[in-house]
Amino acid sequence: MHVKRRCIAALVAASVGAVSITACSSPEDKVPSIGYSFDNVVDTYNARTVDGAASGARQAFTRVQVGFSYLGPEGDALSDNDIGTVTVVPGDTLSLQYSIAPAATYSDGAPMACDDLVLAWAANSGRFATDRPMFDAASTAGYSDIQRIDCVPGAKEATVVFAPGRSYLNWRALFGATDLLPAHVAARAAGVPNVVDPILAEDEGVVGRIAEFWNTGWTLTPGSIDTSLLPSAGPYRIDSYTAEDGLVLVANDAWWGIPPETEQVVVWPKGTDVAAKVADGSLDVIDHGAGAVDLGATEGFATSEEPSRGVEQLTFSTQGAMADAGARRAVAACIPRTDLFDTLGHPGSDASSAGLGSGVVDSRLVQPDTLVYPSVAAAVGDRYQRSDLDQAGKELAAAGESALTVRVGYLGPDARRAQVVSRMAADCAAAGITVEDAGSPEFTPSALRAGAVDAVLGNSGSLPGPSGSAAGVVARYSLRTGIGLNVGGYSNGRIDSIVDQLAVTDDPERVLALSTEGENILWNDMPSLPLYNEPRTTVVSDGMQDVMPNPTAAGVGWNMDRWVLLR
Repeated sequence: MHVKRRCIAALVAASVGAVSITACSSPEDKVPSIGYSFDNVVDTYNARTVDGAASGARQAFTRVQVGFSYLGPEGDALSDNDIGTVTVVPGDTLSLQYSIAPAATYSDGAPMACDDLVLAWAANSGRFATDRPMFDAASTAGYSDIQRIDCVPGAKEATVVFAPGRSYLNWRALFGATDLLPAHVAARAAGVPNVVDPILAEDEGVVGRIAEFWNTGWTLTPGSIDTSLLPSAGPYRIDSYTAEDGLVLVANDAWWGIPPETEQVVVWPKGTDVAAKVADGSLDVIDHGAGAVDLGATEGFATSEEPSRGVEQLTFSTQGAMADAGARRAVAACIPRTDLFDTLGHPGSDASSAGLGSGVVDSRLVQPDTLVYPSVAAAVGDRYQRSDLDQAGKELAAAGESALTVRVGYLGPDARRAQVVSRMAADCAAAGITVEDAGSPEFTPSALRAGAVDAVLGNSGSLPGPSGSAAGVVARYSLRTGIGLNVGGYSNGRIDSIVDQLAVTDDPERVLALSTEGENILWNDMPSLPLYNEPRTTVVSDGMQDVMPNPTAAGVGWNMDRWVLLR
């Protein structure tokens, strides 16, 4: 608990009535603790499944499931040498030598080994599939380009060899924080000595059992978790998880690196009464979408706002009422994108120098702060900037419709997104398009794939919470056929090819040509409608040190092991 603020409240109460204040003596046995809240649920230990990527697992477990890299505040993958080292092997084909630190050990005593890399590759590569993928992976970006991994079960070394011509540019992000899950736990659940042998032998029967556990075995239900399934390879480990006391992370005694500065971090996910927790002193760090939640009185806190690396957008279904691209273009035409940015998309800080948060975003394939962005963004011209009811009506008629109902889903409650949907509804009604608010506390982007909604309002990749990176890989791959986060079911062979080429191309002229071609296709097909870089709010209590806002997929918890609260 936050002892200092609670004691002040008790002392104030004592001045007007008889209140015991003996608890204000800061007893020796209290564990130093920091309260941390963010705008997403935590219902899985696996951040790599479709629903796991859409959860807050990455924000909660970046310093629990440590990898060979982590996502820094600028959105770049930075090396984490505590786990080990990665060396590029000379040659025409990209090959990487991974060396795991000799001391690297899970909190249950099992050593980290190359088995963990093989499991991550198998799960995220898309290579194991019959009528559908065995592993419900959110994205195959980069992992699908790996041809093989040379690994002896239990060894600390692995060689990762990419396919010829597939030198994946963002390789530093592979096998990063929250990508590596404990392979020895998956092997135990599948009833095999290790995961390496059946995966490399492509034994589909055994791999199917491994995949079944990988998909669902790491589910987290408050009040009913099995910590034997949740060993940590980071500075923190899970101690307990209940609705009443939050998700409690404690210092991992088996951690071989620099110990965390604070012994305990209590995570309060979405669904928590944030204002009440602020009032009773339970929260010290808050990471939310700007305007999404009532924080209550924040006296004694410092607030900053910054634009996210993720782009707030509508992702459309390509089935049912939205199957015709004309219907999707009709909805896009009646949406007041410029007005939405002007009223709801501004970050509180001056981000114009970075190119982020300074206007409506007009590209799905390149970031607004890149040199090629102005030329690529020009593909849309002056279309879809403001509500154009005439154009919406024409597109609707061309699609053979006189009216259309669009159910827009998002993870609620979220005051800002509710306002966005309300504005869309008001503007689109005159064009015969009814926009319905389908936000709910139980919502996941998979609802679009299931046909329960017609569009998702969320961040890049349809994610509810923070998302995005400097490389923008998740955003691009969520447009590719068959990718888990392509929840709208969009499929275009040329876009698939463009996404694949951008993953291995760093020549500016080639990037410009491919991205411009791609955006021309995408503005016609309209699988999604980008709005603006989502503004993020970071709130930090007085006395907190070393909290650094990180408006990327990692969230502010990227360095939680360095946080200190001076009481």
